Amino acid sequence: MSANHATEINVLIADDDDGHAMLIQEHLEDAGIHNPITRFRDGAEAWAFLSGEGLPAGQPKCDPEQAYMLLLDIRMPRMDGVEVLRRIKAHPELHALPVIMLTTTDDPREVAECYALGCNSYVTKPVVFEDFSEVIKRLGMFISVIAITPPKVSLQR
Repeated sequence: MSANHATEINVLIADDDDGHAMLIQEHLEDAGIHNPITRFRDGAEAWAFLSGEGLPAGQPKCDPEQAYMLLLDIRMPRMDGVEVLRRIKAHPELHALPVIMLTTTDDPREVAECYALGCNSYVTKPVVFEDFSEVIKRLGMFISVIAITPPKVSLQR
């Protein structure tokens, strides 16, 4: 598939830190990513969008005809990123969703657990602003060249 297909990828960001979420979005845009971006403030919001479970009336939900990629923080209120990842990879219609853990947590046990659960990549957010910017720009370059096929299944809601 061509790189043009990447414009169809909807980028989902689940991060409870407003500053981090804003930097991620800005740096993706700086890297040339103008894909639709949806931000969730915690894991429960992300899971509700993806699964339809507990989704408030009138809230948008995951469209099974669209391609998504999830940038997932670990430390979040209500439902942490590891639990979101666990549920996604156990869900028959969502298990192929690309999930990139993007977190400040660099504990080797958590890294290993996320890979064991099926995350596609694990990126540690650097503390130094310039390093964080560079990591997100590289992530943007990655997103610009990959192609993701939507699952083409009907999620029951």
